[in-house]
Amino acid sequence: MTDKTFADRIDALEMRLTYQEETIETLNQAVTAQWKQIDALTRQVAELGERMREAEANRPGPTNEPPPHY
Repeated sequence: MTDKTFADRIDALEMRLTYQEETIETLNQAVTAQWKQIDALTRQVAELGERMREAEANRPGPTNEPPPHY
């Protein structure tokens, strides 16, 4: 193989490496954004669960009362 062939191969590898680095950075940004959204949604679900527990604890009337048709 000639020096030009090696130089061409090295250039091609360097270009591939550059594109791969850009792709990895883009994917990293996407994953980071998704984790932020997952964290926000997890907090929201926990808050809604707490609100439901509070609402159930504060609802009026006995909880074991039979339905009116009995």
